Order: sequence, then structure tokens, then C-alpha cells
Amino acid sequence: MNVFVWMLAICQALLTTGNILLVAVTGLIGQQLAPSAAWVTFPVAMQFLGLMLATIPASLIMGVTGRKKGFVLGNLVGISGALLATYALYHQQFMLFSCATFLLGIGIGFGMLYRFAAVELCSEGQQPRAISAIMAGGVIAAVIGPSLAVYSQAWWPNQPFIGAFVGLLALYIIALILLLMIRFNDTEVSSQPTIDARPLREIVSSANYIVAVVAGVVSYFVMNLLMTATPLAMHQHGYHFAQSASVIEWHVLGMFAPSFITGRLILKMGLFPTMLLGLALMFACVVVNLMGTSFIHFAVALTLLGVGWNFMFIGATQMLTQSYRLNEKAKAQAVNEFVVFSLVAISALSAGWLEQSLGWRVVNVSALPILMLGLICLLFYQRQHKRQLSV
Repeated sequence: MNVFVWMLAICQALLTTGNILLVAVTGLIGQQLAPSAAWVTFPVAMQFLGLMLATIPASLIMGVTGRKKGFVLGNLVGISGALLATYALYHQQFMLFSCATFLLGIGIGFGMLYRFAAVELCSEGQQPRAISAIMAGGVIAAVIGPSLAVYSQAWWPNQPFIGAFVGLLALYIIALILLLMIRFNDTEVSSQPTIDARPLREIVSSANYIVAVVAGVVSYFVMNLLMTATPLAMHQHGYHFAQSASVIEWHVLGMFAPSFITGRLILKMGLFPTMLLGLALMFACVVVNLMGTSFIHFAVALTLLGVGWNFMFIGATQMLTQSYRLNEKAKAQAVNEFVVFSLVAISALSAGWLEQSLGWRVVNVSALPILMLGLICLLFYQRQHKRQLSV
């Protein structure tokens, strides 16, 4: 396989490591610096807001300038965010730190396109291996990210979280060096024929599209809500930072490790059963969280959450690709990404307030009606699918 694919897979691993690092520390930093409990996860929400706002412009910029210039631009924004975060933590500035996480979110938004670039770089027939290489980066990051979050605390003992962002800065600089070495297949994008393209309103109002978007929102919203609140809840229950980082490590392994078999699982079981299994695992996560607050409860629940998200979100992504034509891809995907990540930003913002003000139990109970919405949509999809087969 093209060596540049492996280099891009390393870039993906570095990006994911940085994301895990942010998950592990950002909520706790908000807890230290926020003016009130309602603002604890505001920096996390700003990160997802930056990601959401970058998604569409990143694709458009790369369509004009090419992959390399687009990725370098996004990486430079991420580096500026890491530098600003370090400065903000040194001076204990909450709003400045939130601005830094916004810039980091923009950088992550550009990096979300690594997986598409990897497929473009590989030769014909090597796409599955390229996707596996990208997914392997997530598994590696699941181990490195929490470890970096823990060990970097010793770099600045008086301000333990500064080290995390110095580490993040180093990850982004390594990624930038690799990106400058990669030769991308930047070809001019030919205009797609529009004669058969449907209006956007018609695309987004189709039953399959709506179910796919709702399933994506439900899986990502609940996953992010519980993932963001978990380090705060563990801190409230007296656990050390290293213990919460370990739980996040198991969670991220649950998110990425099943990706090697999820595609085959969908082919063998079908799309609906696989997504239903994912939803059941997310329900199980809530049940385990409500049963107790021991370390085992937190670890098992977050692992179930990660695996459930994987089955649910990958299934929703595949369902989405079946709801539009090739020349409708850009606008259909753009609307989906915007809707999903705008609501994920809301979940990140509400997680801190719910946990700090109403408690860990309320956080989990509040996830149940959202999961029920996902179940209703999946049952609707199955009913529509059976009706189409009977015609």
C-alpha cells in the first residue's frame, strides 16, 4: 500500500490522540476555571462548535486549494489553539481558554477529512486496507492519549494541565511535518452533472435520510453527553485523574476497535440489527451507570457506550449514503454534518451543568428519552424497509 497512506494514518492517530487528551482534561479545566457550574463544559462546547463550523468550509477550501494546503491550514489553526490554550491556562483565563478550544475544534474539523484523503491516495482495490489503517490509528490513540494526559501533569506540577497542551502542540507539529512530506493526489474536481440532482429540500425530507440523520444525532449526542460528564462525575466521587483517564481509554477502544468488524457485521446481520444492537448497548451503558458508581461501573458503562456508538454511528453513516445520489453527495453530507455536530455541541454544553447541578443520575436518566427516539426511528426504518420489499 502507498507509503503516504500510512503517513496519513499516523496523522489520523495523532489527531485522535489529541482529541482523547482534550476529552480527558477539558471538562476538569472548566471545573477549575468556570465562573459557575453552568459554564463547566463551555470550553468543550466551543470545541464542537468550531468543529461544526469548519466542516463545510474545510471541504470547499480543499476543493479549491487541494488537500495538502487545506490540511496544513487546519493544522496551523490547531497549533495556534494549543499555544493559546497554554497561555490561557498559565494566566488562568477561562474565556481565553474557551477561544483556544474553539480554534482546536476548527483544526479537528479539517482533520476529519483525513480518512477521505487516505482512500484517494491508495491504489485500486486497496481502499479497505486504507480504512483499516485509519481505524488502527484510533486504537493506538486510545492508549497514548490517556497516558499523555496523566504523565504530562508532572511537567508543570503547580498547573498540571498545561503539560497536556504542550503535548498536544507537539502532536500537531509532528502531524504538520508529515503532511508537508505527503504527496496528495490533488486533481481538479470536475463539475458533477446536475440534470438528475434533486432539490435539497427533497433530499432531506426523504424517510431514509431523516432516519439516518436522527440515528447519527442520537448516537453522537448520547455518547458525547455521557463521555463528557464521566470525568466530572468520577472527580465528584473521589477518583483520581489517572483513574478517569483509564476509563476514557477503555471508552475510546470501544469506539474504534470494533471498526475492523463492523462492516462485516452489517453485511452478515443487516443494517437494522447492527444498529439495534448498538442502541441496546447504549441503553445498557445507562443501566450500568444507574446501578452504581464504582470504578468497574464507570469502566464497563463507558466501554459499552463506545461499542454501541460504533455500531450505531457507522450504520447511520451507511444508511445516509443510501439516501442520496452521487451528484447530491456534497450538500446531503454537509447538512448531516452540520445538524449532528451542532447538537453535539449542545450535549457538551449541557453535560457539565447537568452533572454539577443535578447529579450523575440525572445525566443518565436524561439520556433515556433520546435513546427512545432512536429506537422509534429504527423501528420506523424497519417498517418502511419491509413495506418496500413487499411491493
